[in-house]
Amino acid sequence: MAIAGQPLHDTVAIQVRDLIFAGTLAAGELLDEKALCDQLSVSRTPLREALKLLVSEGLLRHEPRRGCFVETVTERDLDDIFPVIALLEGRAAYEATKKLSSADRAVLDVMHEQLTHYAEAGDIAAYYRMNHQIHEAFITLADNRWLAQAIADLRRILRLARLHQLRAPGRLQASLQEHLDIYAVMLTGDADAAEQTMRNHLLQQRKALLRITPLSMSRIAL
Repeated sequence: MAIAGQPLHDTVAIQVRDLIFAGTLAAGELLDEKALCDQLSVSRTPLREALKLLVSEGLLRHEPRRGCFVETVTERDLDDIFPVIALLEGRAAYEATKKLSSADRAVLDVMHEQLTHYAEAGDIAAYYRMNHQIHEAFITLADNRWLAQAIADLRRILRLARLHQLRAPGRLQASLQEHLDIYAVMLTGDADAAEQTMRNHLLQQRKALLRITPLSMSRIAL
């Protein structure tokens, strides 16, 4: 169903994007345009416009005379992306620190209390959600639309990889401590230190993924 005031192909793009992120359309899969048209109750024209948009976002790969495939994120891609997003989110932490108000601190205090609660309870799903909200809060406080756009573009690609770095042994508590360290530095007003601490946090995520990769390849469930 089209959203009022929004072009149909944008609505279709949202629906296909959701199918990709949910894993319904798997990495490397060739999209069946007819089946998608039937599933989404749209004609080929808005679907193809939507697919062009998703190709431009890096979520799909178009091959002439074959069609569109769901993009696959490789280990090399992750090695290339994480240092870049670490720089970007580090800058967001820098700018957020400069603009942090007492009202912002009150909200962030609560968010970090909840993050701590979820970590102590071992609730990884809830921790992921709050972790995401905190990162989004820093980006909002940075108030730099170009920075926000660049981060969002890279995050979409990372979602393709279906990352689960918090399942690496000891990673949940380490992640919590890194977040608390970032926030503690931000409260001091030291923007440079906040930037560096955030960079380190993102790079530690990549290291955790490297530790968990061999575990995910085993036939034994952890």
